[in-house]
Amino acid sequence: MARLFGTDGVRGKAGAYPLDPPTVRRLGAALVRVLRHDGSANRVSGPLRFLSGRDTRESGTWIEQELAAGMVGEGAALVSAGVVPTPAIAYLTPRQGFTAGVVISASHNPFGDNGIKVFSGAGEKFTEVLERQVEAMMDDASWSVSPDAASVPAVDYREEYERHLVEILPPASRRAGMKIAVDCANGATTTVAPQIFAHLGFDASFIGVDPDGRNINLDCGSTHPEGLSRRVVEGGFEMGIAFDGDGDRAIFVDASGAIVDGDAVMLMCAKGLKAEGRLKGNAVVATVMSNIGLEIALREAGMGIVRCPVGDKYVMEEMLRRGLSLGGEQSGHVIFADYLFTGDGMATALSVLRVMAASGRRLADLASEMTAYPQVLMNLRVKEKVDLSTVPAVAAVMQSIETRLEGNGRLLVRYSGTEPLLRVMLEGRDQAEIRNWGQEIIDAVKQHVGAA
Repeated sequence: MARLFGTDGVRGKAGAYPLDPPTVRRLGAALVRVLRHDGSANRVSGPLRFLSGRDTRESGTWIEQELAAGMVGEGAALVSAGVVPTPAIAYLTPRQGFTAGVVISASHNPFGDNGIKVFSGAGEKFTEVLERQVEAMMDDASWSVSPDAASVPAVDYREEYERHLVEILPPASRRAGMKIAVDCANGATTTVAPQIFAHLGFDASFIGVDPDGRNINLDCGSTHPEGLSRRVVEGGFEMGIAFDGDGDRAIFVDASGAIVDGDAVMLMCAKGLKAEGRLKGNAVVATVMSNIGLEIALREAGMGIVRCPVGDKYVMEEMLRRGLSLGGEQSGHVIFADYLFTGDGMATALSVLRVMAASGRRLADLASEMTAYPQVLMNLRVKEKVDLSTVPAVAAVMQSIETRLEGNGRLLVRYSGTEPLLRVMLEGRDQAEIRNWGQEIIDAVKQHVGAA
């Protein structure tokens, strides 16, 4: 069975497999065929209805049209919400009674890439079980796709999504005239962020709000916050907020121009939620890539941490499984269960502003409570991916290093999922020390397992 779905939907170069027109059209049809027989779709009377949204990439329109053709050919309907952030589709899909939602975006990638991610009728990302079912349906040669084109009716749902967001920052927390700089990455938030910040009374200055179909994420947004940092310092802003291309993550800049990442945001928001009595389970979900400094700071504040694999869908699944209210990634994907079970850059920004207002503290002050420990990443090309726990000499070295870290550091040893590489990641108090320890593991593997 061909694998189409990765950790965040179907991704690739627009126009090339799996994002070539025939495959996209067949994917639309396969989604209908699978959901028609899924129990969650039975609650929808009449034909299956899908809600789509896209970012500003020039390929988004034809991908949306091909998806619609596949769906309509199977008796379903697709309605377009136009250019809106990914979380808008997650929010609107259940509230407008759609069977499922689809987002056409490659998030923070360059414009030539694109992707398709699917949300259930409950507004949650598709499960891996459903993804495998769709892939199996795609491989089934017993059916074919309609060759007919389909129209894509458009409905503007932005006002409802914006109403939901402004409620995150209650009137008492709004600082009229507060000077903030906002980078919309020439992406999906260009259609909502200016209106929301104006409605809330901020003195907001914007960059990255002139999309042309090809400049999404180009030297701007959450993966390139340097321009926003300069803007904040030169303009005397109190803070900056950078979204990514599809608006599901946010990275911050304090008044001095320093970058504040998702780990620091999760810490300050966890403390804020706890103070409000809204931190369910008294713990936060973070991926294996979040810095040990977050874990230590949470522990010192009397809160726990639950680790999961990289990918916001894994964060969501762990939050649902444990009934927790906050989780996220270092990259700025943060999920607030009270609002939505997917990352939302605008919700994250407003939550940070809420913590600042409630505490009366500046962003830099709040971010300073998390110390990011030094990190070392080392790779070794291997001939085969041997389970290192079954190699006594290597396992002994790893156990010795775990003991030396003594809760003030972290060791993560894993193989790459796409390359013949062993990856060793160490975090600890001293950069040189942990680099030496990482080399011990690399040397042991070379000696007792071998390298390519």
